[in-house]
Amino acid sequence: MADLLSTGVSGLLASQVGLSTVGHNISNVNTAGYTRQTTTFNARAPQYYGGMYIGQGADAISVQRSYSQFLTQTMWSATSSQSRALQYAAYTSATNNAVSGSANLQSALDGFFGSVNDMANAPTDTASRQAMIGKANTLVSTFRSLSSQFQQIDQQTNQQIGSAVDSINSLAQSIASLNGEIQKAYAGGAAPNDLLDARDQAISQLSAIVGVNATENSDHMVTISIGNGQPLVSATNAVKLSTAPNQYDSSRLEVVGPSGSVISNQLGSGSLGAAFDFRTNVLDPARNQLGRAAIAMEDAFNKQHAQGIDLNGDPGGDFFSISDPAVFNSTTNKGTASMTAKVTDVGKLGASDYIVRYDGTKWGVTTTDGTVVPSTGTGNPGPPADPIVIDGLAITVPGGTPQAGDSFQIQPTRNAASTISVAISDTNKIAASGPLVATKSASNTGKGVLGGLTVTDINDANLKTPVVIQFTSPTTYTINGGAPQTYTDPGTITGNGWTLKLSGAPAANDTFNVNPAASASGDNGNALALANVANKGVLDNGVTTVGKSYSQLIAQVGTAGAQANTALDAQQSILDQATAAQQSLSGVNMDEEASNLLRFQQAYAASAQVITTANTIFESLLSAVRG
Repeated sequence: MADLLSTGVSGLLASQVGLSTVGHNISNVNTAGYTRQTTTFNARAPQYYGGMYIGQGADAISVQRSYSQFLTQTMWSATSSQSRALQYAAYTSATNNAVSGSANLQSALDGFFGSVNDMANAPTDTASRQAMIGKANTLVSTFRSLSSQFQQIDQQTNQQIGSAVDSINSLAQSIASLNGEIQKAYAGGAAPNDLLDARDQAISQLSAIVGVNATENSDHMVTISIGNGQPLVSATNAVKLSTAPNQYDSSRLEVVGPSGSVISNQLGSGSLGAAFDFRTNVLDPARNQLGRAAIAMEDAFNKQHAQGIDLNGDPGGDFFSISDPAVFNSTTNKGTASMTAKVTDVGKLGASDYIVRYDGTKWGVTTTDGTVVPSTGTGNPGPPADPIVIDGLAITVPGGTPQAGDSFQIQPTRNAASTISVAISDTNKIAASGPLVATKSASNTGKGVLGGLTVTDINDANLKTPVVIQFTSPTTYTINGGAPQTYTDPGTITGNGWTLKLSGAPAANDTFNVNPAASASGDNGNALALANVANKGVLDNGVTTVGKSYSQLIAQVGTAGAQANTALDAQQSILDQATAAQQSLSGVNMDEEASNLLRFQQAYAASAQVITTANTIFESLLSAVRG
């Protein structure tokens, strides 16, 4: 017959396991990655007695996790996407803060061109000239400050890439070690729930850094690959990733696999993928656009300044200076060739970076994303010169011999804003005066009025030849006694590299003169033209002004930031839903645990009462025998 004492003890022990499991759940309610555990019970095999089967109690046969692989992997995927969106939004926010902060380039541009206008109103005044140079230095400082902030963001991105790779290696090693412990634990015949939780938590942390693909094998170990299939963990072995300088730009870190191959563009989601996506799609274009604006400013202002005359009577020299495009040779080059690049047409200058690669017979050009760029020329520096011409750039190979596969990266605008400077400090060297001065004779009797005098070709050999314009009638005139020409009010008279506007009706014998400007001239013709550079289309084939270029930069970064925030909101919502679904199954519910605690406590007490009853019966039996 069934043993009542043994039955009571079985219930007591089973309830004790249930109580321990509930207590474990309650203790880990705040443990990250913990999965709620439940105790499974089975009735013991009954004993056949007197024509019936009599039960012999219960056993606690297992403690299981409330776990769904599908829900867990869905949460890992959502974690990876949300982490990427969060990091991307943080990066773009920092970039937005840079362009919209105290170092506002538009304000600096307005201040500089305002000082040029002030100087035009008093072209020989030393104070106004000094103020103009001061504002020019402020403008240059603003360009450099913005460039420095972008560079700092780039350096921070590098640091975060290095830190992320260290974390990946640490987590991979941890997962590999847990694989081994879990396999050994399963040999005992039961699932090591807490070890499984620890491994899942490590995978979850890994998914926040990089997209993961986890597959559980028949031996209960998981195989992990990241990104587009890069193996990371297999059984108890973990692959070690590392960082290395970019093959062209050593200031840039790349992620490399165990074979040494670069896998930066294969990492996909997670905060590490966000770093590379941000660098390629937001930071580099922003730095290039800022440099493009700096080059446009330097080129347009210098060209106009060169058309004027300074207070010493000399032609205007460069007002701003800026570096040539940066050229980097690949660390894998086998040949000895070098390469240089110069901006030759700012109107055609884009915001791309380029790879120039030698195929064994000729050079070919692509953008850094692989788009083929049409080019002409061989790169021969001459004579005769035959540069490779692309997008406003002239590229030459001044020396050395290339080998097939050799390549160079060209960054036409990336570093321009950090190198722009004011080239003059002497106020006398500001070329405010035009090279020519137009005057009318004091003896004129007609109503002819001088308009603007514009230099159309500063290199005309006869530009500074003195000219006398004499009207032989109100509608005809001669230049230096030449053939009569027709005048229509208002009209434009064209000379050697210049045009002069007139209005009104001159009288016969009225004369107008165009002469070279003298030293210390009070003329402000070139100063007015310099002030108009603010409104002059320079970039995009003469369509975009310097100020508009900066506005495009603000819009470009602002749009990226807005899109990043929208993506973050969406990914956060997806993660919240995935987490809620997973936690509804695996999370610890304190109300439920309190109910289970009470249930097992009562069962434990009842089983103890069964044992007490069995003992009482046994004592009664002994008493009867003794009597």
